[in-house]
Amino acid sequence: MHHKTTIQAELAAFLRNEGMTINQFAGVSGVNSGTLSSIINGNRPIAMQQLDRITSGMGLAEGAFYELYIDECVIHSTPDWRRLGPFLHRCAELNKLECIRQVVLIIMDNITYAPVLFDTAEQFYGQGNYQAAALLYEGVADSEKYQHSERLALCQYRLFTIRVGQDREADFRAATRFEYFVERLDESDQLGALQQLADVYLSLQYWDKVWLLAEELYRKTAIQYEIKHHKVRKQKELREPPKPLCFYILYAYWLQSVVCDGRGEYERALHYVTLYSEMDWIVEDSEEVRQIKEYFSSQAIVNTYLFRLMCGDLEVLHNYVEYIGTGGTGLLPGMLKAVQAANRFHWNVDELIGRFLPQVEQEWSAPGHGKPGADLRDKYAELLYELAGYYLRAGEQEQGFRYLFLSLEASAELGSETCVIRCVRLFEQYRPQASAAQQEDYKQLINKVQTAHASRHLAPAGKL
Repeated sequence: MHHKTTIQAELAAFLRNEGMTINQFAGVSGVNSGTLSSIINGNRPIAMQQLDRITSGMGLAEGAFYELYIDECVIHSTPDWRRLGPFLHRCAELNKLECIRQVVLIIMDNITYAPVLFDTAEQFYGQGNYQAAALLYEGVADSEKYQHSERLALCQYRLFTIRVGQDREADFRAATRFEYFVERLDESDQLGALQQLADVYLSLQYWDKVWLLAEELYRKTAIQYEIKHHKVRKQKELREPPKPLCFYILYAYWLQSVVCDGRGEYERALHYVTLYSEMDWIVEDSEEVRQIKEYFSSQAIVNTYLFRLMCGDLEVLHNYVEYIGTGGTGLLPGMLKAVQAANRFHWNVDELIGRFLPQVEQEWSAPGHGKPGADLRDKYAELLYELAGYYLRAGEQEQGFRYLFLSLEASAELGSETCVIRCVRLFEQYRPQASAAQQEDYKQLINKVQTAHASRHLAPAGKL
């Protein structure tokens, strides 16, 4: 295919080479012969459906002429949305993202395309075509970057939800970029946005940021709750958020309890558990609300046991153990907390470890397990560290150093300098008890960690 060719020229050449008449090709392609004649003579623009039928009739792959279509119908003629809209949809279906990118770059010089492009992006988003949608949202957002519109804010919201979940750095960039736009969203959208932002910062363990977002989530939801359920005269009709309002209030309390847990403020965490366990104030009544209440009730039960355990109440260990691996708490996070409490208060939890650790290790090494999320990988590295401390404290050096080395490797793989340093400090604390072979294994491991992760700027082994 020549660089300067056209779809019409390609079609005419095909008919000559194949010795076909327009009428014969019309029978093959399903395109009317008169329409084909007008297209070849340049008297009629090609509609999307006609282009696909012509491509199929010529025996070419779907989308083979899309780059030429952009050149003819977008660059060298006035773009017509009646053709562009279907074209973008087909590009999304065929995952021809570069074609979408080219169209957006060309037409967004004209800001009047922003509304229809945004509506198309919303359709893609609703269909799960997130990468195609992102290209359109980026185009609209760039064209309106100097506007203070709700559409701009909604574009940034959608881009945020598409971008999160890749890795820590990408999640942090996405969250900080979007945070500025929350206040420009519709009031009902703000609640879901604050919740999702808090979730991202929670995964990054930015406790202060999560706390502020939880307070803001509670404040905004409480205002909407008052207007909707307790005001005799409403100032305006509020659009419904994605979930019932009571969910966001309970979730704000739950976030605050998790922050207290992360800070080691377990007595204070218990206070917030009581706030999301007491639900007499909820006036909504639907199946969804009943499920929400049931969920937070179960969370309150297990977290009450958890925080009492972390406060040193050994009597609740039996109750807490019954929730490990259930819907109340996952197997890995549940076991991690139990071992942390054991190390904190010098308890013997050999029975618990013997019961749950084989399940954790089996799940972690099972074929097809896939690569878990960063949050779970963090918790696994932390569990290995806690197990190392547990066995070293008990004088079981073989087990202790084995788990310490495993934690060090896992922490380095995550690129966490803090976790690596923590492992190194634990080794130094118990170095006198390490055998010559264990000290040599440690030295080799540190060299391996330093070499493999130099690009991540981990501290040199000599400085750890």
